[in-house]
Amino acid sequence: MRPPVPTDAPGGPAAPYNELMHVLVIEDHADLAENIGDFLEESGHTVDFAADGLGGLHLALTESYDVLILDLTLPGMDGLTVCRRLREEGEVDTPILMLTARDTLSDKLEGFDAGADDYLVKPFALPELEARLLALGRRGRRQRKVVRFADLELDVGAMVARRQGSRLSLNRAGLEILRRLIEAAPDVVSRAELSRLLWGDDPPESDALRTHVYSLRQAVDRPFEQPLIETVHGVGYRLLDPADAPA
Repeated sequence: MRPPVPTDAPGGPAAPYNELMHVLVIEDHADLAENIGDFLEESGHTVDFAADGLGGLHLALTESYDVLILDLTLPGMDGLTVCRRLREEGEVDTPILMLTARDTLSDKLEGFDAGADDYLVKPFALPELEARLLALGRRGRRQRKVVRFADLELDVGAMVARRQGSRLSLNRAGLEILRRLIEAAPDVVSRAELSRLLWGDDPPESDALRTHVYSLRQAVDRPFEQPLIETVHGVGYRLLDPADAPA
């Protein structure tokens, strides 16, 4: 019988937009995974799940996460092996927090040796779990270089964009445009500069830039209440935080 995770602690206040995380929970105990997921989602985080080691390894290698929660005792492949393979074979540097009922010093040292960044013994308090995840997420963002504007963020290394914690579906051109707009914000980026960014000195004859900006708006602005991308007619584009717009 695994030690239960407390469920009486309500979800805390929503985390700030720039600290919302995409979390992968690799845990075969369904009730425990559900408790963790419900608590984190109430705070605004996005959570994916894997119930075995192989499934968790696949998701961690193919998707982008801010932090991984990894149980040690898993079917198919144990947590230590998953951790080692991520670090040594996949070269995944996403912070990893190990969850386990094993509480001896040798167990913890083995986990750290496999590549874990933190270690939490069951049973634990859900607010403490979130606090540890937030600390790991901040550390990972500093290492990866994440640029932000308002509730929008772009992981430059992984080239993954999120708004209000939700991952945005963008092609390479859209990501490059977004990165330049965030870096320049709130200043205007000219059409000529964006064209050079995408095509160098050989731009296409059609107005492909307009098409890319349109697609960018569909992802960044359309699903959300407040638009961020502003057209400066005759010049180019910029990001404008609604909180800073004139009344």
